[in-house]
Amino acid sequence: MFEQAFKNIDDVLWKEAGCTTELDYTEQTSWLLFLKYLDGLEQDRADEAALAGKSYSYILDAPYRWESWAAPKDKDGRLDHNAAMTGDDLIDFVNHRLFPYLYRFTAKATGPNTIEYKIGQIFSEIKNKITSGYNLREIIDQIDALRFRSQTEKHELSHLYEAKIKNMGNAGRNGGEYYTPRPLIRAIVRVVKPRIGETIYDPAVGSAGFLCEAFEFLKSSGTLTTKDLTTLQTRTFYGKEKKSLAYVIAIMNMILHGIEAPNILHTNTLTENLADVQEKDRYDVVLANPPFGGKERKEVQQNFPIRSGETAFLFLQHFIKMMKAGGRGGVVIKNTFLSNTDNASVSLRKLLLETCNLHTVLDCPGGTFQGAGVKTVVLFFDKGWPTRKVWFYQLDPGRNLGKTNPLNDADLAEFIELQKTQADSPKSWSLDAASIDKSTFDLSVKNPSGGQEITHRSPADILEEIATLDAESAEVLESIRGLL
Repeated sequence: MFEQAFKNIDDVLWKEAGCTTELDYTEQTSWLLFLKYLDGLEQDRADEAALAGKSYSYILDAPYRWESWAAPKDKDGRLDHNAAMTGDDLIDFVNHRLFPYLYRFTAKATGPNTIEYKIGQIFSEIKNKITSGYNLREIIDQIDALRFRSQTEKHELSHLYEAKIKNMGNAGRNGGEYYTPRPLIRAIVRVVKPRIGETIYDPAVGSAGFLCEAFEFLKSSGTLTTKDLTTLQTRTFYGKEKKSLAYVIAIMNMILHGIEAPNILHTNTLTENLADVQEKDRYDVVLANPPFGGKERKEVQQNFPIRSGETAFLFLQHFIKMMKAGGRGGVVIKNTFLSNTDNASVSLRKLLLETCNLHTVLDCPGGTFQGAGVKTVVLFFDKGWPTRKVWFYQLDPGRNLGKTNPLNDADLAEFIELQKTQADSPKSWSLDAASIDKSTFDLSVKNPSGGQEITHRSPADILEEIATLDAESAEVLESIRGLL
């Protein structure tokens, strides 16, 4: 039922002039799904209050509840076509009454981790792109027929929503920013092994894939008490996201996975000054795939001890700073980070090796990130003591990866097993930290079994490093001129 409904919704959106990409389809489906979910949540809470002999104070005023404007029912529980708006009346209500009403919830909320705050944030960041009230009525009718109040229903719908996010990531443009292959995320989570009671943080949360998979991992870790479940719901998962669409998708994705009021903030993580971070701000576990290739403004770079225009390098400093002593991290980064010779790369590798135990590097093959066009590695590290030995694993599925042949869980099974003992194999080896060149801190992937360096740099990477070095030289010359 869910799968057909999603297909029907996409068919309607395809006819919409304002919706031209998979990103638009996902965004428009998301805000409607959210309001349908909110209606079910309110009904459940009202029923629970009634059973306890208490009154329930609704989050939304009556005219703005799903049952009032989207799907009014007759006495037999069927859609009341006489009361249900459509055409221009429906578009006018949504654009000029519903969205402005929901937008104001940010100011009314008691705090950022309340569902009221999430409502305000979502509807202040997106807009309705469906211009035909008749198309919107068709979509609402499809969504109203969905039921996702039981765990089984939520589980099924969450899988379909994940598929929608994956399609969005494969659609090109900037969609790939929001999608990290789930088999890779599951492998990272299994190596880091978060535990109930620990706080888990993703400051570049995207579609919340890391947090959702960590939640699934912890739910399956054994019999959970009521206290455990409350801890998972309220005091475990934390994220930050800069982009509006990703923020909305992350909230919806976590809700469908079973987290009712996700602790996700809509903010640019990198505008936070690392000098202001206190112990209370830190987390036990960091899981992330930060955007790479982006460029940050000079004033943002001022927040970091190691200044770089490369977004991922700033994020890596943020990860290290935000981890508690003894905290654990599993993060994705471009493989050229291991060998670049610019000052920021060298300084950052030095910081990582001297303040953290970089115990594992997973070298991912080209095609792991569909459409991204870059090779990546995953860094696994513990904070609080220096690196003594780095274990490398060169992932080789034995086939070319792509949209029709993506990474799967079986591809990563050997890595997960060997990582437990950090055993040597044709695909894995260890590097003694004492043998690392202290002038470059080079960590290039060099498989002794293959006898060659695996970190091949593309012409684009080489040009990017030349541009970085040129920029550094220009800054030095500017400083010299200022002294003359």
